[in-house]
Amino acid sequence: MRIDYITAGAGGMICGNCLLDNTLAASLLELGHNVRLVPIYTPIKVDEVDVSLNRVFVGGINAFLQQKFSLFRATPDWLDKLFDHPLLLNWAAKFAVKTDPKDLGELTVSVLEGSDGQQSKEIAKLIDWMTIDPPDILHLTNSMLAGLASPAKKILGIPVVCSLQGEHHFLEHLPSPYREKAFGYLLKKSQSIDTFIAPGRDQAIAMAPRLGVDVNEINVISPGLSLKGFQPGSTHAREEFRIGYMARVSPEKGLDLLADAFVQIRRRHGDTSPTPRLLVAGWLDPHHRSYLEKISRKVSDAGFSADFEYLGEIDRTEKIRFLSNLDVLSVPVSYPASKGLYALEAMASATPVIQPDLGIFPELIKATGGGLLHKPGDVGDLVSKLEQLLENRDQVSTLGQQGRNAVLKNFDIRRTAEETVQVYRNLC
Repeated sequence: MRIDYITAGAGGMICGNCLLDNTLAASLLELGHNVRLVPIYTPIKVDEVDVSLNRVFVGGINAFLQQKFSLFRATPDWLDKLFDHPLLLNWAAKFAVKTDPKDLGELTVSVLEGSDGQQSKEIAKLIDWMTIDPPDILHLTNSMLAGLASPAKKILGIPVVCSLQGEHHFLEHLPSPYREKAFGYLLKKSQSIDTFIAPGRDQAIAMAPRLGVDVNEINVISPGLSLKGFQPGSTHAREEFRIGYMARVSPEKGLDLLADAFVQIRRRHGDTSPTPRLLVAGWLDPHHRSYLEKISRKVSDAGFSADFEYLGEIDRTEKIRFLSNLDVLSVPVSYPASKGLYALEAMASATPVIQPDLGIFPELIKATGGGLLHKPGDVGDLVSKLEQLLENRDQVSTLGQQGRNAVLKNFDIRRTAEETVQVYRNLC
């Protein structure tokens, strides 16, 4: 089967959507399908082998300039190609405001308009390119690209599949009037999409009314991982209780809440063994440097700076080692996360997780038995759950092994790919 899969780059940052899109495309290729993973906006960044095309459509520079200035909606192709060069896009992304809904309202609405929006020239180039070697099916990474469905179906006559990857939260936080406009166009443009795939029931329930479909019509396919390399760490008792955080360092990811919980635990347990430590890994946007500095000062002022460490952005090898050396991972996000890949990766390493009771996490914990849930935004409950594991190392081992067994059995990316192919076959 020939599949064109449209993925959206995140401006030089590793993001869960890019990781899942790339891993899924790689697995589809291994299954023998002809897949082209096509980046839009910017090149994608992943910590595995990148199987995407070395070309970007609807490049971020062109999309922005065409949104703001009518002159660039009629520029020659050679100039557009220059602006779409991956090196230039990656360079420009360093100076851009990172996917802030308040700054992207106009652009989000315009892309949803599709051929009627300000980026119609770029969309036409993408569709024209696809006609040279037409696919059997088009897969969109999220519903904010629903504007591509109608021209693709009209010109290529192929089915369109669309994943749902947490865009509901993004769209809900657009400022008015862009929020209302975006949901209006989403409802209209999604009528050209043949079927939707959600990573969990929570996303299906959140998006169904916005798409004008019955929730039971949305395919739920759990996210999967490329499990190569993930191994449990040492089972020997340590003098430290290592609490890990592995995600983008930003307020919505909740590092400040975890740091507050860590400080409370250290004060209550003093220097008794095992000593709690907080280890942090993840990409840091320069705009959020002051956020991390504030957290570091708070930990330092409490007298625990020696037990707090920020490791920066880590590669796949470092990630696997990091997770296997933790006693627990917690990323106490304040929003309904759609995939929670870091939780699955921790469980693949036999490391239990403590995650908020919202988004996909209740589904993941129920399916794996690999962790605990805490009340969202409640530092006291997070402290309670962390202390539960700190004081019961047997439970740490039990939860870790349960999680690993379940992930190895049910969350391999090959299963995700096989279920996705079945969705394709039902349409072709």
